[in-house]
Amino acid sequence: MRAPLEALIKGLAELCGQPANAITAVGETTLAHLATRPDYSVTRRNELIGFIEVKAPGKGADPRQFTDEHDKKQWGKLKTLPNLIYTDGNSFSLWQDGERQGGVVQLEGDVMTSGKSPQRAARAASAVRELLRWQPIAPRTAKQLAETSARYCRLLREEVKEELGRNNPGLTTLAQEWRNLLFPQADADQFADGYAQAVTFGLLVARVRDVDLSKGLDTAANELRKSSTLIGTALRLLVDDPNVKKALATSLDTLRRVLNEVHWQTVTKGNPEAWLYFYEDFLEVYDNTLRKRTGPTTPHPRSSRRWCASPTRRCAIPLFSIGAKGWPLRQ
Repeated sequence: MRAPLEALIKGLAELCGQPANAITAVGETTLAHLATRPDYSVTRRNELIGFIEVKAPGKGADPRQFTDEHDKKQWGKLKTLPNLIYTDGNSFSLWQDGERQGGVVQLEGDVMTSGKSPQRAARAASAVRELLRWQPIAPRTAKQLAETSARYCRLLREEVKEELGRNNPGLTTLAQEWRNLLFPQADADQFADGYAQAVTFGLLVARVRDVDLSKGLDTAANELRKSSTLIGTALRLLVDDPNVKKALATSLDTLRRVLNEVHWQTVTKGNPEAWLYFYEDFLEVYDNTLRKRTGPTTPHPRSSRRWCASPTRRCAIPLFSIGAKGWPLRQ
């Protein structure tokens, strides 16, 4: 079904006024058992704008109605994405942060025989126009930023778990090095948790330092090393393997795209203590059970509060406090 669907997407982009070749749908390798990787990522002038998940013709485009266990598990993870289309080729629906935008658009005919029909493309345009126009919304408060970061960090954790289950060589090697150097008892789930948090907070620190994430993770890590050597080096080691970046592209590219819109002055509004509750707010969304187990992470002595009021220091805390069981260490 890919050829007629790709022809339809190209027609939709033209109907929505996009220049020729501005929109590209990048198909993933077919791995039906994976739950965190949509079938297509969609870029506009090489910049990520969304995803498309393709189902068999006749299955429909409302994931809340699916009964297959794999489909339900997949929706539980993909609904985190900020801009996602579900389609079976005959119907389309747009989902942003788990909320459906508009209704399900049902097309006439059948995708296998009518995929290139201009009439079909015109009908589907209403469902995908917003996908093509999407721009990340920058968080305006520290709490919003914590919640946004947590959702995509959780998706990254799930993607790492999935890839470890497939014995991804790059991640398997990293996990073994993690155990050898840091936490000998860490299992796969604990490594996935530590990896996801370390990468997420590394990117947050990069934005504190005004590092442009649009140029890629390698460039971001190298730029960060100029001002935060240890954190930049750690980030580079975690995302250095091209195969790892490719395997985790759904979550890594989404994190990079969304966090690059963060403007620290807008988030803090001049309040130096805006960051004091950041990690607690993050954990509440990322893993509330973990938050309850670790207890309060906000320092109370005035000197400690002043030290942690720095966004760089506050965002760096999780990078150095992930213990052998994946929980922040408590003193």
